[in-house]
Amino acid sequence: MKDKEKIALFIDADNAPASKIDIILSELARYGVVNIRRAYGNWKSPCIKPWEDVLHEYAIQPIQQFDLTKGKNATDIALVIDAMDILYTKDVDTICLVSSDCDFTPLVTRALADGKTVLGFGERKAPSAFVNSCSKFLFLDEVDTKDKPIPIQTPSIKSDTKLMNLLRQAISAVEEDDGWARLGPVGTHIANHASFDQRNYGFKKLSELFSAIDLFEMKKTNGSVFWVRDKKKSKAAA
Repeated sequence: MKDKEKIALFIDADNAPASKIDIILSELARYGVVNIRRAYGNWKSPCIKPWEDVLHEYAIQPIQQFDLTKGKNATDIALVIDAMDILYTKDVDTICLVSSDCDFTPLVTRALADGKTVLGFGERKAPSAFVNSCSKFLFLDEVDTKDKPIPIQTPSIKSDTKLMNLLRQAISAVEEDDGWARLGPVGTHIANHASFDQRNYGFKKLSELFSAIDLFEMKKTNGSVFWVRDKKKSKAAA
């Protein structure tokens, strides 16, 4: 039996909400065991006091970095150096970055090149370059403390051209002759293509997202197998 995935967690305490640590660790538990847990920041600053309050409870190691220049800090550099050290000296399968700072994008691409999975957690303000570079990215301000997605109005989802294209392309890639595609392979194709998570759009399951968008139709076979089809294909078939 394959050992559980080994995960290294790096937290940019200056740019991440401590109130969502439960959600972060719960999500990581789906992938494996978090063997390394580190949080970086100037622990003399009152701004990151919320993180200081949860360090011991969650066995997170604080790494002190003083603000060497006003308006700047060494947190990002220290985190990147440690992450690179871990990549080359420790047996880890997954790197997790908790931040909304685009400075970590080169680190993400380097880790991916080494065959690592990179999971990102941050707020909606996180730059798209950082979000899209991760294997998967979850917006922490889109889920509440009970890990329930915060609903987003369906019309605004439909107007997201990039998302609609992603969903249609995934269906097209795995569909059968009649245009129907099993939801499982659709989800796998999306995961391989982009740092997508349906919770960022207010839905806990991918099936719920498709069902909420009237551009798609769904059916279930054998009681549990979901299928999805682009309505454009169904009209063409008719």
